[in-house]
Amino acid sequence: MSQNKIIAGTMTWGKWGKNLSQTEMSKRIEQWVEIGVNTFDHADIYGDYTTEAAFGNALKNSSVKAEQLELISKCGIQMTRGRNNKVKHYDYRASYIISSLEQSLKNLQVECIDTFLLHRPSPLMKAEEIAKAIEQLKAQGKIKSFGVSNFLPHQIELLERYIPVEANQIQFSVDHLDPMYNGVLDDCQLNGREAMAWSPLGSYFKEEDAESLNQIRKTIQELSAAYDVKEEVLVIAFILKHPAAVRPVVGTTDLNRLSILKKALSFEWPDEDWFVILESSVGRRVP
Repeated sequence: MSQNKIIAGTMTWGKWGKNLSQTEMSKRIEQWVEIGVNTFDHADIYGDYTTEAAFGNALKNSSVKAEQLELISKCGIQMTRGRNNKVKHYDYRASYIISSLEQSLKNLQVECIDTFLLHRPSPLMKAEEIAKAIEQLKAQGKIKSFGVSNFLPHQIELLERYIPVEANQIQFSVDHLDPMYNGVLDDCQLNGREAMAWSPLGSYFKEEDAESLNQIRKTIQELSAAYDVKEEVLVIAFILKHPAAVRPVVGTTDLNRLSILKKALSFEWPDEDWFVILESSVGRRVP
């Protein structure tokens, strides 16, 4: 397991975002590793099922060895883009889980995925069948740990009747606090599950003009001036301060921004100021 809590998210590296060339992607991998970020988050669907393969080619042509990296990937979502499906749906048949993981290994040009996640819960998932597929992949040395993404505690409990769930990757940010109140982060602490947060910057830096966002921004800007740090540092420090030891999945391809975000790892501040941000997010004092 990487000692650096920050995870590099690759969702926008390909055709869903920056559309980086192989050379640019190789350079990003090298730069991220150089500053201490060696965990990369993938999913089979990224770039309409193309980004994993692009990353694999970029990794092969970089100066970084696959053994230096911690790789995360996900499966289960069947999209209409990139595949001949009538409707977006989920597929957690054992045969599909196994074939999807094997395709990810081929795409990334590696022999093992460190953490393999079910991307979203399906009302039709059969926990016992999922467990058999995961047990087979673990026994074959093709995955090291198994987890989920966007699952609630009761959905994880269903899976754990048959197999341990070691991680949960969820949406969590200053403007999306659901995991603190729906039991997800409590569940991670109670059961020693690794917590990861996708979209950890939330909508803070987007052009949305909601009243709630403006209040959060006003509060963080004031604290940013008081602590003499960039706003990004406080936005990430907010989720890092939670005792669930959340690892943020940061999707930026800007090295300068990533360097700024890394400062949040060593940022120290009192609980009271964390509650100042919480109050501005929920719009009221804590009970």
